[in-house]
Amino acid sequence: MDQNRNTSTEGKHFPAQRFKVYTARQLEQIPQLAQLDEQLRFEMKVVASVLPFRVNEYVIEQLIDWNNIPADPIFQLVFPQREMLDPEAFERVAKALQQELPRAEFDAIVADIRADLNPHPAGQLEHNIPTVNGERINGIQHKYRETVLFFPSSGQVCHSYCTFCFRWAQFVGDKDLKIAARESGDLQAYLREHPEVTDVLVTGGDPMVMKTRNLRAYLEPLLSEEFAHIRTIRIGTKALTFWPQRFVSDADADELLDLFTEIQAAGKHLAIMAHYNHWRELEPAIAREAIRRVRETGAQIRAQGPLLAHINDDAEVWARLWQSQVELGIVPYYMFVERDTGARRYFEVPLVRAWEIYREAMQRVSGIARTARGPSMSSHPGKVEVQGVTEVNGEKVLALRMIQGRDADWVQRPFFARYNPEATWLDHLEPAFGEQRFFFDDE
Repeated sequence: MDQNRNTSTEGKHFPAQRFKVYTARQLEQIPQLAQLDEQLRFEMKVVASVLPFRVNEYVIEQLIDWNNIPADPIFQLVFPQREMLDPEAFERVAKALQQELPRAEFDAIVADIRADLNPHPAGQLEHNIPTVNGERINGIQHKYRETVLFFPSSGQVCHSYCTFCFRWAQFVGDKDLKIAARESGDLQAYLREHPEVTDVLVTGGDPMVMKTRNLRAYLEPLLSEEFAHIRTIRIGTKALTFWPQRFVSDADADELLDLFTEIQAAGKHLAIMAHYNHWRELEPAIAREAIRRVRETGAQIRAQGPLLAHINDDAEVWARLWQSQVELGIVPYYMFVERDTGARRYFEVPLVRAWEIYREAMQRVSGIARTARGPSMSSHPGKVEVQGVTEVNGEKVLALRMIQGRDADWVQRPFFARYNPEATWLDHLEPAFGEQRFFFDDE
């Protein structure tokens, strides 16, 4: 450990805490659920049989208001709700549980339902995984020219699971649906062959579930002169919300912060891509201490998250979230649109309404908090931003912009779609002005 690290009294107020987690099998063991109706608990069990469920004691005790169930936004964020499955799917699983079907029959029903939930949206398995000498490299995605995503095998779990997660298929135990690297050597070999790559995003799951020594094994080789073309290392994580102890009181928390400092000292920019969905996640003292300690290393924290019905589809919530982030030294980065996968039917918000919420929230904050781009769809061709509703030559249209593209020539290209107040995703839109196809449809 770096003996010069600032060990202020703030950190000393947070003793080590045991990490205790509940999965679908322990759902009935969560004490706070005993106050809920038996039917509601059964409905949770049904949904948790299809979509992944995992929540830890910190989230249960520090983030959820148990006097506001089921409306509490953090409760909605981590606990399954009946409407997350369509009625037919729900009834199939409920009936199977009630009849206590043999495991093989039950699993077949669940697998069939999961297959209908678009487990890997935006071409994650078909188009984003690169090959070398004709062989796929598992655990790596390369969709945008400058950026490679890396999925370390030991980081393909989270401290808790979000009910909306677009990577839910990583966590259901089906090897055919999982993206994970066998070893870090594959990443290094790929980067050697691709000097155009400047950014590596370590993602999951959540890399912060790993011990520091394991994370170091993946990242330390990238600090050598051989990988001088890698200028930014990003780490995608929800740990600042779901387990801030990782940066404060865990046994190797100081070692983790030392690693962050070393990355900066090697001339790399370290960006912690933090996932936040509600300002309540920033309220606990230990969450703020985690933010302070990470920023002290020189790492930058950028915040992103989707717009979600039942959780944050309110301009005031986003305005308060962005303002709180700025006050804590976090850069608001993206407001995403809920992806077309998993429980999207429960969380999706029409694109027009999403833009209205974004616009109203932006109007309530100062310019320094207006760094968040959005609403943005991470679609198959790229990240598409909804810029607003307007009228061109008498036709009401949606103005859109490709802010990141599978083809670099598409980046920053504006385009228009026919006005559709019900559309919730790119494939629900049609080109404006009588055009038959969008420019990217000929890919």
